Amino acid sequence: MSIPAPVARFAPSPNGHLHLGHAYAAITAHDRAAEEGGTFLLRIEDIDGARSRPELADEFREDLNWLGLSYREVAPQSQRLSAYRNAADELRAMGLLYPCRCTRSEVADAATLQGPDGPIYPGTCLRNPVLGGDNLVWRLDMEQAAELAGPLEWRDERRGVQRARPEMFGDVVLWRRDAPASYHLAATLDDAADGVSVVTRGADLFAATHVHRLLQAMLGLPVPVWHHHAVLTEADGRKIAKRRGALALTDRRRAGEDGLALAAAIRAAHFDTGQSLSEILNLAP
Repeated sequence: MSIPAPVARFAPSPNGHLHLGHAYAAITAHDRAAEEGGTFLLRIEDIDGARSRPELADEFREDLNWLGLSYREVAPQSQRLSAYRNAADELRAMGLLYPCRCTRSEVADAATLQGPDGPIYPGTCLRNPVLGGDNLVWRLDMEQAAELAGPLEWRDERRGVQRARPEMFGDVVLWRRDAPASYHLAATLDDAADGVSVVTRGADLFAATHVHRLLQAMLGLPVPVWHHHAVLTEADGRKIAKRRGALALTDRRRAGEDGLALAAAIRAAHFDTGQSLSEILNLAP
C-alpha cells in the first residue's frame, strides 16, 4: 500500500509584512512537502478583525513567488466562519464550553499559575456561571474534555511521540470577543479541512499542539503528524517580530534583492547579522 504524499502549509496573518522568520517557516514547510512529492498550501488567516488587511495577502503571494516557492492557495479563514461556528456549537452541545466575561486583567490578577500562554484561567465563571449578556468569550472546560477524551498521544517528526497534556493551558478561550474563533479552534479545523498531513510550524507553537490534539479527539478530526522547526531569533534571543520592526520581505524584494539567492541562503542557515535559529520550545515573544 502506497503512502500518500505529504501536505504541508504556510498560514500567515495579514496584519503585518512578512519577514525573514516567515521566509524560513515557509521554506521549511515547502521543502518538507516537496522532498516527498507532496503539496505545499498557502492559507491566509484573516479573521483578526480590523488588523487584517487584504492588500497584505497580495503582498504575501508576491513574496512567496519571489522566493521561488510554488504553492496551492486554499480558502482564507474569513470564508470558514460557519465551520468554526458549527464546531463551537458541537462542543457547546457536549457541555464542554462555558461563557466567560472576565477581562484579561482580571484573569491576570486572579490567576495563581502560569501556563504556556500566560496566566492560567482560575475558573471564575465556571464556578459562578454567567447567565447571559454581551461581550462574552467561550472557554473549554479542560478538565471535563480531557476526562472525556482519555489518554492521547501525538507525534512530532523531530521530537518523537508526545503524551498530550492540554491541561497545562487551563480553560482556553475557543470563541473570542474580537474575532470569531481562537487560534486553537480555527487552526485545528483548517488543517483538517485542507487535508494537511504534516503540520509544519515553529517550535514556539509546540505546546499548543497538546490542545489541538484534544480538539481533534473531541470533534472526530483526523490526526496529522507535526514538524516543529527551529525559530529565527534576534541577537537578544527574542523571536523576529513584525512589531519590533523586522525588515520586510517586500522591502527587500522592491529594493531589487534576488529572492532565489535569499532562499538559498536561508536553506544554508545563513541569516542577517545577529540572527540565529533557536530550538527553545517556548520562546519569548
